[in-house]
Amino acid sequence: MIERPITILHVLPKLDTGGAERVVIEISEAIHATGHKVLIACAGGPLSAVARRAGAEIIEMPLDTKSPFKMRRNAKRLKKLIAERDVQLVHAHSRAPAWSAWWATQATGTPFVTTYHGSYGEKSVLKRRYNSVMAKGDRVIAVSDFIAGLIRTRYGTAEEKLRVIHGGVNLGKFDPGTMVAEVLYRVARNWAVDLVEPVILLPGRLTSWKGQKILIQALARMKHRDAVAIFVGSAQGRLDYVGELVALAERLGVEQRVRLVGHTEDIPAAMMLADVVVNASTAPEAFGRTIVEAQAMGRIVVATDHGGASETIIAGETGFLVPPGDPAALAAILDAALDMPADDRVLWGQRARAHVADHYSVAAMQNAVLDVYAELLT
Repeated sequence: MIERPITILHVLPKLDTGGAERVVIEISEAIHATGHKVLIACAGGPLSAVARRAGAEIIEMPLDTKSPFKMRRNAKRLKKLIAERDVQLVHAHSRAPAWSAWWATQATGTPFVTTYHGSYGEKSVLKRRYNSVMAKGDRVIAVSDFIAGLIRTRYGTAEEKLRVIHGGVNLGKFDPGTMVAEVLYRVARNWAVDLVEPVILLPGRLTSWKGQKILIQALARMKHRDAVAIFVGSAQGRLDYVGELVALAERLGVEQRVRLVGHTEDIPAAMMLADVVVNASTAPEAFGRTIVEAQAMGRIVVATDHGGASETIIAGETGFLVPPGDPAALAAILDAALDMPADDRVLWGQRARAHVADHYSVAAMQNAVLDVYAELLT
């Protein structure tokens, strides 16, 4: 427990709509609620207003750069900020800002924490060196056992520095009992979905490794020819990839069963609309936030059997696991899930939500991070 009021500084590139950014906001909310000051240094972004409502002060800084020269300049900015605002601890969530923060904390003697949010490919010595900053913290937080194992293998990080803290779900926000029928009808109407059709939802930004093509290929193989696949997530400028998805759906004859609806803030309503929520990632998810959120909503979840998904799903009890990049296997599981009797789906959803409540609440994540801060500051 940290007794005196302190100031914690988070650094990340931007407050975009990803999982790491959501974690920063949730931690900021906990810091603020316990009477401490929280600063977020970043280049702004669409979640800035959400972060401010959580009690954070945004310090706009061009931390989204990967230029070595500009990263060094950012280190000087952070060093000055640490001194001027009496920052007692710095928490980094992404590699380029982490380098700037590490240089600044080395100069000021400020405790430094990192959260390893991704698996970070290492195809070259230079890339390995670039990634290594995420293991330089006085405490290194891994978002799953999968990521902790990767850190041990790559860097030999001492166990006394390493902490596994899974992401958490706000069980008040992701609660099927709070859903209002009018909201679901409005979402269905906006997305041109007939509520009598089976709905398969894949939430996640539109990028190739998230497996949108795998689901489109599976859709063409399913016996449930009326099933509709909804892809919720921003393309973030990847218009060529969007064109590839449209072309693939047309080539396979399922274009009328595919909806590319873009980003939505109301993920709980989107999940409630779905009969099945899919994670088809072809590369391992470090944690897989939407997989846990879908279980909290009592949805049947189908995910690729690697990375964090293998930890957060109890196969055959709270979800299904399928091999990576296998449209035929995915189609078979989706058909089996849609064939389940209604009463079985209800029981399945109740079991999945209880699993999340026991292991992946946002409160548990927040308390665990605050405990890490206390280790370094008391």
